[in-house]
Amino acid sequence: MTGAENLVSILLKAGVDVCFTNPGTSEMHFLAALGQEKKMRSILTLFEGVATGAADGYARMADKPACTLLHLGPGLGNGLANIHNARKAHSPMVNIIGDHATHHKSNDTPLNSDVQSLSRAVSDWVRTSYHPDVIAWDGLEAVLAAKQAPGNIATLILPADVSWGESAGRPLEIATPPDTPPVSPDRIKKIAAVLSKKEPTVILMSGKALREKGLEAANQIAISANATLLHDTFVSRLERGAGRTHINRLPYFAEDASQRFAGVKNLILVESGRPDSFFAYPEKPTRLVPPGCKLHVLATPEEDSLQALCDLAEEMGADSITPPVYEPQCPELQTGALDQLTAAATIGAFLPKNAIVSDESGTSGLGLLKLTQGAPIHDWLYLTGGSIGQSLPVATGAAVACPNRKVVCLSGDGGAMYTIQSLWTQARENLDVTTVIFANRSYGILNIELFRVGIDQPDPAVSELFSLTKPNLSFCDLAKGMGVTAHQATTASEFNDQFEKAVNTKGPALIEVVL
Repeated sequence: MTGAENLVSILLKAGVDVCFTNPGTSEMHFLAALGQEKKMRSILTLFEGVATGAADGYARMADKPACTLLHLGPGLGNGLANIHNARKAHSPMVNIIGDHATHHKSNDTPLNSDVQSLSRAVSDWVRTSYHPDVIAWDGLEAVLAAKQAPGNIATLILPADVSWGESAGRPLEIATPPDTPPVSPDRIKKIAAVLSKKEPTVILMSGKALREKGLEAANQIAISANATLLHDTFVSRLERGAGRTHINRLPYFAEDASQRFAGVKNLILVESGRPDSFFAYPEKPTRLVPPGCKLHVLATPEEDSLQALCDLAEEMGADSITPPVYEPQCPELQTGALDQLTAAATIGAFLPKNAIVSDESGTSGLGLLKLTQGAPIHDWLYLTGGSIGQSLPVATGAAVACPNRKVVCLSGDGGAMYTIQSLWTQARENLDVTTVIFANRSYGILNIELFRVGIDQPDPAVSELFSLTKPNLSFCDLAKGMGVTAHQATTASEFNDQFEKAVNTKGPALIEVVL
């Protein structure tokens, strides 16, 4: 066996059976190994940021890692932004980065770079494999590192000669990652004692705590203690919809978020960290919680938050409480002008049961959460790391993980252009994704932030840098050029008809919503 064949074999045995790739010369032997091993689904992307974002979306829905195959340091560099987003989402991911042959590195040819340093910037585990005989062990270690709670980025660098070299192919026993550690009974009792005082308290949640089991227990706890229940502004996956239990989102803008914590004496963190302002602003505090508020950690991201919430509800005698759920609700469809609210009503009215929503709607998402909370049960995937250009590739990976569920991608026009190549992969793989592009012809959030940093009267030349006009982008033409059916909506009635048809038709489609 070659080293590459050994590596593909061990990846499959460890449960990694999907590879998102944009390969190059150094990865040819790995590609040959993929071709021989039919059990590994290999999916071509036209840009590395699509490959890494798709691996993120796949992991969020499959609860296991995919691998990416990227070409040298520049290929990794192209994928860094969405690896950053995946790391913030705690998505397990195995990156295989091809590199020059070991005897060729010192020649410092044009594509040579310090791949290890680039990898460390966004990875929790990094290793270079230096011999075909140990590559299987290195691959297994990478998968175990990725799977370890709460989910990690593992990057294995594969020199070309290690890939093509002959390997003894020694069999390896497939180990499993250690169980997620439980929260100690003592900590459960301490948190219960804090809550029993019924002081003004916020429970802030993220991660796997936002699955239905965790949400139900958290609501029982909050009701028992008269506490407020919130989730982080940007979370990897939230289970919501009619019949599921309530939770509110922490607002994005620091001024609004600070109001949620005004007068709060205790903040209980469940897979979350201390909430701080997304950015620093002149003469404004960056801490969102008041100085006298005490922080208490129920469960870290590395711990079993679901069981901790259930144990805490039982400790408080709250596990028999029936928490409130979202009632089925179908927003009234509009027929006039098309804006954020009329578009949100359309999405809320026609969102299918068990849909997966990949949301990077930004400033165009006004009203979306309220008008979809009573839709049939669905999962909502957020922009976790703040680096735009995530929603299209995340939707792509989610559709690969869940082929029997409709995926709805909601994206601003600016963010969509970062990874618009996702549409080609969706067409090539016939993925069931309906993409809605909110075309407000600008980087809308930057117009807001300009005033928030204290620049009240910007020069017109500055505002031009936020404008996506001259020329306008034509997303219908872009989509059709990549094999995806596309329509443009300029009125609420048009969007009603187009969205209803798209979510009830199998396969990729795009709707450009002109705002």
